[in-house]
Amino acid sequence: MTATDVRIEPVTSRRDLRAFIMFPFRLYASDPNWVPPLIRDRLKHFDPYHHPFFEHAEVQLFRAVRDGETVGTIAAIADEVHPKVWNEPVGFFGEFETIEDYSVAEKLFGAARAWLAERGLGVMRGPMNLSINDECSLLIDGFDGPPVIMMTYNPRYYLSFFERFGFVKAKDFHAYKLDIASYGPNLEHLPEQVRRVARIATERYGITIRHVDMKNFDRDVEMIMPIHRGAWSRNWGALPMSDAEYRHLAATLHSVVDPELTYLAFLDDKPIGCFVSLPDLNQVALHLGGRLFPTGWLKYLWYRRKVTGIRVLIMGVLEEHRLKGVESLFYQEGCRVAVRKGYQWAEMSWILEDNYRVSRGIETMGGHVYRTYRIYDLPIA
Repeated sequence: MTATDVRIEPVTSRRDLRAFIMFPFRLYASDPNWVPPLIRDRLKHFDPYHHPFFEHAEVQLFRAVRDGETVGTIAAIADEVHPKVWNEPVGFFGEFETIEDYSVAEKLFGAARAWLAERGLGVMRGPMNLSINDECSLLIDGFDGPPVIMMTYNPRYYLSFFERFGFVKAKDFHAYKLDIASYGPNLEHLPEQVRRVARIATERYGITIRHVDMKNFDRDVEMIMPIHRGAWSRNWGALPMSDAEYRHLAATLHSVVDPELTYLAFLDDKPIGCFVSLPDLNQVALHLGGRLFPTGWLKYLWYRRKVTGIRVLIMGVLEEHRLKGVESLFYQEGCRVAVRKGYQWAEMSWILEDNYRVSRGIETMGGHVYRTYRIYDLPIA
């Protein structure tokens, strides 16, 4: 087979979309580390009437087709928010999957680049699925197990395909792993520095924390929104989510979030920080085959009891309050609850490679980098 045997076709129908979504199920059929997503969630993810990302972004999905069969996928993404926030002509690509054939990857990359070039964009960045606020980046180190919830996974050969096409590193992200069971049932082995700084937060500054109230979930989400926007506004590549996007994400997380592991921090009754962690339900999704019905719910209930870890998804403190020990207070109380509930480990991800303040805090807790992810850039001209 040669590159001339492959056609790149835009996704224009629901039938095309289903072929696009189902391709990874075939690609990863023999890979024990791949976690199948729920098919119904994937359909909603690409639905402009369901996902508010499409209110400010144009997306074109492409399939690589050989002999009538899908052999690769990619999305080209023009998000009007990024050029406004960062003043740079960057477009994006994502949802990249391909068989182990560079000619297929080459044609997919070329199709996305040409589509972005038609819209006057100068750089193609990714992978983003669909934005930096969704799952994003390429796994480049740490292929020894399944990804945790809302993190990406891919074959090793993707790295060589990206670099052969001319992509260059834009930024690396790290995933840290903590052995929280090692702290002991009463946190007697929690690093003393964390205890001391947490005491400063409460005794010197009067900071208090409480769990998210699921009975008033929408109200608490409204409190988290400005904290998240403020705490992440200066991070590399960060894009502010619209109110609709926050509410969409909150609705997605409502059924999986553990309120006992999700906190708001207050100073003088004003919210100044948030901490959101999720049980690693990828350990459950591994067994569902992408479907909850007809028997998926029974499998969900069975395997949910066997989840051993959590992912810290969000931890943010408003900049003017970052030296008051709020992060240590979150660490201490989060670990206390996690250990009590029987969790053994936690992943903190993703962390920018040059976010040394956060990295040092995690390392103080005994965390270590165990996976690395990369965002790539490619000049379009």
